[in-house]
Amino acid sequence: MTAITTSGEIKASKAPRSLAAPQWLIAYLQATPLLLILGFFFILPILTIFVVSFWDYDFAGLYPDFLTMNYTDTLGSWVTWKTYLNTLKFTAITWALTLVIGFWVAYFLAFHIRTTTMQMVLFLVCTVPFLTSNIIRMISWIPVLGRNGLVNSTLIELGIIPEPIEWLLYSDFAVVLAMVHLNTLFMVTPIFNTLMRIDRSLIEAARDCGATGWQILWNVILPLAKPGMAIGSIFVVTLVMADFSTVQVMSGGQSASVALMMKNQMSLLQYPAAAANAVVLLIVVLLMVAAILRVVDIRKEL
Repeated sequence: MTAITTSGEIKASKAPRSLAAPQWLIAYLQATPLLLILGFFFILPILTIFVVSFWDYDFAGLYPDFLTMNYTDTLGSWVTWKTYLNTLKFTAITWALTLVIGFWVAYFLAFHIRTTTMQMVLFLVCTVPFLTSNIIRMISWIPVLGRNGLVNSTLIELGIIPEPIEWLLYSDFAVVLAMVHLNTLFMVTPIFNTLMRIDRSLIEAARDCGATGWQILWNVILPLAKPGMAIGSIFVVTLVMADFSTVQVMSGGQSASVALMMKNQMSLLQYPAAAANAVVLLIVVLLMVAAILRVVDIRKEL
């Protein structure tokens, strides 16, 4: 700025200083909304569940206390251990099947479909079933796998089997089939995203060096696809471990899972016991996720 003195001279005046906040304060202010949202909708509910897991209860209500009875009853029961093993069995089988199916679907879309438009169209076709709810997609298997369903009727008419196959529905097979159907897309999406980022010149270089198709797949594509496979594995593992509706409906009440056990406890108003089971389940899932992250570094995909 300039100023004119009484003698007619032009004299420069200093501009007022603007108050600038420190950079660290700006960074904290920018992160504050996210911290508030995570704290209110994520951390606070978990802390509430953890606190309630130590409370006492009976048929009349809940009583704030600090008791380890809920944890000793949970971890000291062979029924709980058997239920956890059954849940881990469902998780392992579903994870393995979704990984195999998801990888080959993503591989086909990424390397065998040449045009980007057709890749997007086929990928959107994979997402069409997700326009409906999980419950509807799960129940849709009942008329297909039932005793008088499409599969049994077709096999009997073709003379392949003399009578309906009983274990197609309301069995562990039906539970795993529904879980694979519900969760495969969560494996396809991150793997497809990872495969699309692979530099095609690496594949051409391997082919120029005389590598076969299987050698390129094993030594080039699979190692580079591990981050996407790890992200998909985290999605599938967490979803299956917390699933109770699929187990309840598709097994006909003949199988159990940890989430279904918690749901039954809450229906009986045993909230502290259910909270203790939730804390144990959270620890188990976090350990599984930590094991996946220990094997594969997914930071390059984030």
